[in-house]
Amino acid sequence: MTLALSDQDRAWLDELAASIYLVNGLARQRAEERQQTLIKPPGSLGELETISVRLAAILGSERPAPDGATVIVAAADHGVSADGVSAFPAAVTAAMTQGLLAPTAAGTGGAAISAIARSVRADVVVLDCGVNAELPDHPQLRKVAVRRGTDNLRVGPAMSGTEAVAMIRAGADAARAAIAGGADFVVPAEIGIGNTTAAAVITARALDRHPADVTGRGTGIDDAVLDHKIAVVAEALARADAEDPVEVLAEFGGFEIAAMVGMMLATADEQRVIVLDGFVEAAAALIAVSIAPAVNDYLVATGRCAERGHGAQLADLGLRPLWDLGLRLGEGTGGALAIPVLRAAAATLREMQTFAEAGVPTE
Repeated sequence: MTLALSDQDRAWLDELAASIYLVNGLARQRAEERQQTLIKPPGSLGELETISVRLAAILGSERPAPDGATVIVAAADHGVSADGVSAFPAAVTAAMTQGLLAPTAAGTGGAAISAIARSVRADVVVLDCGVNAELPDHPQLRKVAVRRGTDNLRVGPAMSGTEAVAMIRAGADAARAAIAGGADFVVPAEIGIGNTTAAAVITARALDRHPADVTGRGTGIDDAVLDHKIAVVAEALARADAEDPVEVLAEFGGFEIAAMVGMMLATADEQRVIVLDGFVEAAAALIAVSIAPAVNDYLVATGRCAERGHGAQLADLGLRPLWDLGLRLGEGTGGALAIPVLRAAAATLREMQTFAEAGVPTE
């Protein structure tokens, strides 16, 4: 199959990919050197030291001072949900999305990500990328959908190339708006019944893995449904031989996955931190990195989620997870949880004294 992209869409993607530069090597070198002189035994802060240097390289300063954080939750429905690959009906996508916007005693949003984001001083923005319901207007909601849900990826392309690029653009615009509003950390996030099936197909194709190796229980399906879900993934892979990243996205992805690809591309272009959450987000990252390899250096992994295949994704991206809390909700929950750790890592590099500054002899 040859993906039908307009010359305008292809030119926009190519221009965006070409504008994403490698992270700042000089800032990384200076941060590494500074780490070795801070008043502590070298390596005693463990992974915080590695993270701090990564943040320095992304932000272009040996004393990085990131603060603002925005979780951008892209929501969309999937045609493949009609094949019974989830423990919940497709209508749950709309209900969960509305939960993000509902007023509560604590503030806007009664979802898990709402509570976690409030606790870590992170903003939440919601993108309706194709929810199969009419969502009420809300200050935190952006309606960017081209239609209400993808087609069934098992039997045909989930979306057209034009639709895929439209959603990449929408995600990119949302990320740029968040950064213009002060976000140094962008957390791409998702809601969508059926999206772990789409992510499994993308991952199997990107990593050349057997469907059973990268297809998990998603919403908590039993063994029989898991076997069926694996068969659906295998049937989709056999249906199309797509290899081009945008073609893979159009054949097998979701509108919210495409939007997250755009968020990642734009965040890297703006030289800010992409806080990578779970399995569906990592599938988007595989696409984004295939489009623009330099994106990889802007990714900071949070925890390893409970979904089968996440470890393989992180290994391919060369990322080490911070923890394993058994999370598999989505919504950007793991990404938001990491924000205080990332801020703290930057603070140690920025604010700790060196031996020389403290007047401590080293010999």
